[in-house]
Amino acid sequence: MLQKRIRTISFFILAIVPMLVAKLYSVQIIHYDDFADRADRQYQRSSGTIFNRGTIYFSTKDGQLISAATLKTGFNVAVNPKILQKNGAEGIDEVYKKLSNILEIDEQDFLMRANKQNDSYEEIAKHIDEATGKSVTDLKIPGISIYKEKWRYYPGGELAANVLGFMGFKGDEYAGRYGLERYYEGTLKRNSEDVYVNFFAEIFSNIKGAVEGEKMEGDIVTSIEPDTQKYLEDLLHGIQKQYSSKLTGGIIMNPMNGQIYAMGKVPSFDPNNLGSVSDLSVLRNDLVESVYEMGSIIKPLTMAVGIDVGKVTASTTYNDQGSVKVNDRTISNFDKKGRGIITLTYALAKSLNTGFVFIEQKVGNAVFGKYFESFGLGDKTGIDLPNEASGLIDTLKRNNDVEFVTAAPVS
Repeated sequence: MLQKRIRTISFFILAIVPMLVAKLYSVQIIHYDDFADRADRQYQRSSGTIFNRGTIYFSTKDGQLISAATLKTGFNVAVNPKILQKNGAEGIDEVYKKLSNILEIDEQDFLMRANKQNDSYEEIAKHIDEATGKSVTDLKIPGISIYKEKWRYYPGGELAANVLGFMGFKGDEYAGRYGLERYYEGTLKRNSEDVYVNFFAEIFSNIKGAVEGEKMEGDIVTSIEPDTQKYLEDLLHGIQKQYSSKLTGGIIMNPMNGQIYAMGKVPSFDPNNLGSVSDLSVLRNDLVESVYEMGSIIKPLTMAVGIDVGKVTASTTYNDQGSVKVNDRTISNFDKKGRGIITLTYALAKSLNTGFVFIEQKVGNAVFGKYFESFGLGDKTGIDLPNEASGLIDTLKRNNDVEFVTAAPVS
C-alpha cells in the first residue's frame, strides 16, 4: 500500500515538474518584457497597461530590414495636485520654475492642472527621454512622478507617411488609422489585457488560437526600399516647387511582379507630429484612394489594341491636321498644330491625340471597350492598403463615340 502511494506521488511530481519548467520559461523568457514593464509600473503608476504593437519594416536592396514604424520607450511626467496644493500657490509656482528648466511645459496649463481639486493625477509632459526623466527624478519633488511608457514612433518622419499611416483614437479605441497601420491592424495589434493568465488556461487558450487561427500576431515587412523612397519624395518636392502643383505623386514599381519600391505624394505629413496637420486631406493616400485620368500613358495601350486586332501597324500613316471633330467635340493635339502625313510611330513619340483617335475609329467602339475591360482598368489591384478605388471605365459601356475617342488619347 505504501509503495502504491509513493508511486502515485512520484507520478504526479514527474507530471508537474515539466509543466513548472515550462511556466518558468514562459515567465522568464517569453513574457520577460511584459513582466519587466509591469514591474516598472508597480512604483510608477498603478493602473493601465504599457502600449505594445508589432513593427513595420522597409526592405533595403541587400535585404536588410529597417524600422519604419516601431515603438519608442521613454517616460511621462505627472503631478499629484493633492500633494502640491499642501504647499500653497507659492509652492506650486516654485515647482513650475524647477520643472521648466528641464521640461517644455506651458505655465498656464501646468498651473491649471496643479490646482485641480480632488485630483491625484494629471499628466504634464509626455514622451520624454531617459536622461530628461532622470533629471526630473533627481529633483525629488513631492507630488511629481514619472512612469515608463511606450509609444508609436516613425524614425523616417515624413518618409512614406501615406503608405505607413498612423495610430489614432476613434472614440475610445486607439488603433491604426490610414495606410498599413490600418490594413494590418489585426496583425500588428497586441493583446492589451493583463499579462498574467492562469497557466492551465493559457495552455488551452493558446491551443485554441493555434487550431482556429483566430489571430495571427506579427510584424510587417514591406517592399518599400528606403533610399528609393527618399529619392522619389525629393523628386516630388522638386516638381511641386517648380510647378506649384496642388498635389504631386508617384509610384516606383517592379513591372514584372508588381512590388512597390516607393510610393509617395506631396504635400505629406509627419506621423510623429500630427498636431501640426491643418489640412486633413494630406492624410489620404490619393494614389490609392482616388481616381484620375491616366494621361498620355494610355496611348501605348491604344496602339497595342490597334496592332493586336490587325487594324494598324507601326508604319501606318494618317493625315494629322492638328485636330479632329467627333460629333460635337473637337479633339486637338497639345499644341493644336497639324503635321501632315505622318506615321503612328511618330504620333506616339510626339503624343499626338489625333493619331489615337484615328486608331480607335479603326478598331471600333465595341472591340476597343472589350480590350480596355480585359486590361483590368476597371478593377482594383488588390494592393494591401485601405480604401482602394476602382478604375472608372463605365463610360465605355455607353454607345457614345466621344467617350471612346477621348479615352483613347486621354490628353
